[in-house]
Amino acid sequence: MYWRIGFAWTRSCVLELGRNKSFSLSLCGSEEHLSLYGYIIAYPLQEYGGIMSAFVSDTWWRKTLYITGGALLAAAAYLLHELLVIRKEQELDSTDAIILHQFARPNTGVPSLSPFCLKIETYLRMADLPYQNYFDGKLSPQGKMPWIAYNQEQACGTDFIIDFLEEKLGVNLNSSLSPQEKAISRAITKMVEEHFYWTIAYCQWVDNVEETQKMLATNGPLSDLLKWILSQVTGGIVKQEMYGHGIGRFSKEEVYTQMEKDMRTLATLLGNKKYLMGPEISTVDAAVFGHLAQAMWTLPGTRPEQLIKGEFINLAMYCERIRRKFWPEWFVDVDDLYYDGLSEEPASPSQLPDLGLYSHSDSFQEQESPPSHRATQTPDSDNTGRSLFDSDMDTDVSEMEQLKG
Repeated sequence: MYWRIGFAWTRSCVLELGRNKSFSLSLCGSEEHLSLYGYIIAYPLQEYGGIMSAFVSDTWWRKTLYITGGALLAAAAYLLHELLVIRKEQELDSTDAIILHQFARPNTGVPSLSPFCLKIETYLRMADLPYQNYFDGKLSPQGKMPWIAYNQEQACGTDFIIDFLEEKLGVNLNSSLSPQEKAISRAITKMVEEHFYWTIAYCQWVDNVEETQKMLATNGPLSDLLKWILSQVTGGIVKQEMYGHGIGRFSKEEVYTQMEKDMRTLATLLGNKKYLMGPEISTVDAAVFGHLAQAMWTLPGTRPEQLIKGEFINLAMYCERIRRKFWPEWFVDVDDLYYDGLSEEPASPSQLPDLGLYSHSDSFQEQESPPSHRATQTPDSDNTGRSLFDSDMDTDVSEMEQLKG
């Protein structure tokens, strides 16, 4: 039986000594010898019919290593290409222009699967600020998404982005709120973003990950593999961060119980009002809409959809009101506003066009809808018979002027 001997040290390096030979180690013929500390290892070359000999054959394992490594590198390069949506980049000049970096649009017509990306884009539309979308997948220096660039300055984190825009452009959606109302508005925002968000993320990326995976927009021969990788990686991150937050230490039913309590709180606060803080839009509406829209349009057949389209129907009307007013190109089937337990996914979901440079005031004008003559109360009307849809579309010019104040 023949034996091969090697020397293994802490850097996982093995020096082959050969058979029946001794060795000395020096640096390129210099006089200085190195002292190595590690383990001398030995293993048989011939045993079990020569299997071990074939296993340690230099030619065999090197060829296998090269082929496997090359294939993995090629696959990794392709997946990275798809992940980052690499394209021929045109220089985006952020001089006097808002560049919004966010995740790519999903393939279901919903603007974003990220509540925070949807929040900021909706805020920009509410504030009537033109912006340029850039779906490059590039995170901010702080590792956050979304983020904006404006006049060669960057801001990330939705609260900091809004503060940045208020300071630089003088826009303020909360100008009509009293100090007490502003405090309530912030409390609602933090409940939604620091608690309710995790229950939605759990439903999207853990409990309903197979359906969410189908909504990811990828192209190419490995698109299905890429979707699976993205969904599994995201789901793992969500579970880890939920555990650190604390809510991830509870059972599925306990998580959904917390979700229901948060939605009930929002439904109670909204009541029959047009928006959360009253008849005028405010910053909190962008945050709440970004999260509730996920329950409305990205989680078919799940517990949050059942709640928002059933018991908390006023939240569904609220989402539809904002969608119609600030997302005119986002088309939704009216029948999708109610949950009957039998709804199926549409055969061809409407695709949300990439408008590129978007300006609320330049892209459309709101039209007053004809008054409703129905006096009876229906699921889409309040207790006075007043429609919760079209009657809320009436917007006088002064409202948009107040947003700038």
